[in-house]
Amino acid sequence: MTNDECRMTKGGSRVAWPLWVLIMLSSFVICDSSLAQTGLTLQLVPATTAIVPGQPFRVGLFIQHEPGWHTYWRQPGIVGVPTSIAWDLPSGFKAGPLEYPEPESVLMFRIKAQGYERDVLLQTVIMPPADLAPGQTIPLKGKATWMCCGSSCHPGHRPVSLAMPVANESRPDAKWQPLFEKERAAYARRSEAWTATAKEEGPKVTLTLKPGSSARPLTAGETVIFFTEDGWINSDEAQPQSLGADGNLTLHLTRADVYLSKTIPANLQGIVQRVEGWELGQAWRSLSISPKIDRP
Repeated sequence: MTNDECRMTKGGSRVAWPLWVLIMLSSFVICDSSLAQTGLTLQLVPATTAIVPGQPFRVGLFIQHEPGWHTYWRQPGIVGVPTSIAWDLPSGFKAGPLEYPEPESVLMFRIKAQGYERDVLLQTVIMPPADLAPGQTIPLKGKATWMCCGSSCHPGHRPVSLAMPVANESRPDAKWQPLFEKERAAYARRSEAWTATAKEEGPKVTLTLKPGSSARPLTAGETVIFFTEDGWINSDEAQPQSLGADGNLTLHLTRADVYLSKTIPANLQGIVQRVEGWELGQAWRSLSISPKIDRP
């Protein structure tokens, strides 16, 4: 496909978007930018100073967005393409899944999606073979793929690489390790402080969050955002919510018009986010939930 050819894509293949999406995007051009880095810069960075034979270590794809631009979370919502890496590692090296910190609500034109406007580090754990010889330098290579959107959208891909020495000992990288730790602190997590239930009726899904004794109570006027993990919920629809006298929070969600999985989910997979945090004495903002969906 050339730079003059435009299409709407998700996961690298054509998607039959709902008619209302196509209408809204009729003047919003999404073009293949190939190796261009419109709206962002990115680089592969290390958490530690060296590779120790047989010991796992972390590397990350550091994405810096220009003002007004964003990329996408592992589940973009109803539009967008998640950032990914296809690794080309030396023999004996194995990379774990790409880890995404908590998402933000972003706008692709006027459509709400799930991604990042802030600078973000997507990290992964790599396991090296135990028979590496100290003293050598190992090239870590891969191809990063993304979509970056502002007033227009630009899919892109480019090689990324990082050379790391092999040694018997390693230290935290003074420049990058603090960012790795900061991002991991922003990962969504589960909690026994809250109980979630979900009920589906037609296109609507009602999510109820019930606090336990160690939960940080919700207050009137707080905003809680639900992010879908599997695309079952429409990221662009409003999420009306109400706080009961018993402290329970109810969110009213809407199913997506297009769902790419072959099977209907049995559970509501998602993240609920609040600025104030979810547990007493804790500041983390994103609660991972997966309640079974009650269907008539």
